[in-house]
Amino acid sequence: MSVLDQIYAKAKEDPQRVAFPEAENEKMMQAAYEAGKEGYIIPILVGDAQKITELCKERGYETDVFKIVDIQEEEYKNKLIADYVAKPETLLKEKALGRRMQNPLYYAMVMQAVGEAEVTFAGIDNTTGDVLLAGQMIIGLQPGISTISSIGLCDIPGFEGSEGSLLAVGDSAVCTNPNAEQLASIAISACDTVKALLDWEPRCAMVSYSTLGSGQGELIDKVVEAVKIANELRPDLAIDGEFQFDAAISPAVAAKKVTRESKVAGKANVVIWPDLNVGNVGVKLIQQFGHANAYGPMLQGFNSVVCDCSRGAPVSEIKGNIIISAARAAGSKTK
Repeated sequence: MSVLDQIYAKAKEDPQRVAFPEAENEKMMQAAYEAGKEGYIIPILVGDAQKITELCKERGYETDVFKIVDIQEEEYKNKLIADYVAKPETLLKEKALGRRMQNPLYYAMVMQAVGEAEVTFAGIDNTTGDVLLAGQMIIGLQPGISTISSIGLCDIPGFEGSEGSLLAVGDSAVCTNPNAEQLASIAISACDTVKALLDWEPRCAMVSYSTLGSGQGELIDKVVEAVKIANELRPDLAIDGEFQFDAAISPAVAAKKVTRESKVAGKANVVIWPDLNVGNVGVKLIQQFGHANAYGPMLQGFNSVVCDCSRGAPVSEIKGNIIISAARAAGSKTK
């Protein structure tokens, strides 16, 4: 069974409610319909109910596959607002929240925040910045997490790592030049993501151009400090470094370069890049020369699952990311 087969099976075992604030978009509606019709998710279309219903009929979709939520319907909206402002540490009061909820993106996230949906899925009509801002304002960050980041999953032909051909890597898409605290947050979030999505026991390597002091400089110091912070915040997780990439994933190299005990060295299943330059180049090298399939990037760090998809993505890719997001949400409920 391939990694995607495993993820799809997890989603199908416990279909999650996924809110779509860009419901009128043709590609988004098709992907939501297919994922819902096939039993992977319970799709919730959020927006102008009359327009959404008309578009469903025009496009030949069975409306009973969807739950359609009208953002102008006052009774349900008022219930959501009341439930949200009753939560501790909410950032918005009733009037301000009501104004924000005229935008389907914020409306969907309020639904998620009060337990009316498990996932918000957007990114076709909204920018990444829009999605991140709304998520931080409405969903909020996990305790101990200081930054939103991303993780991707690489399936690398011929790679024989601790999880076969699979390797999780981050952050390759969001956080440009994280400081030590942010880098620690990325590592912690990545561990929680792979545990929820794939049931792995994460072994997370924080990489640089040095292995345990073989090099010197401020770029290395940042990674060393990040490892320390991550271990203090989450001593339950196996997060180690600083390692060079080969020392992180190759047992033979680790045996030569890592002279102390490590649960991670040589058998990392999660690799954390020191910055976005390294992350972006690293993923593209893996794809181009390793001929890897790369899944993601998946946003992480929020209190619950928020997904930002690529504006240019085809329906098949959107659908796949919807199902992956739902599987993450299902896995998070059991942890």
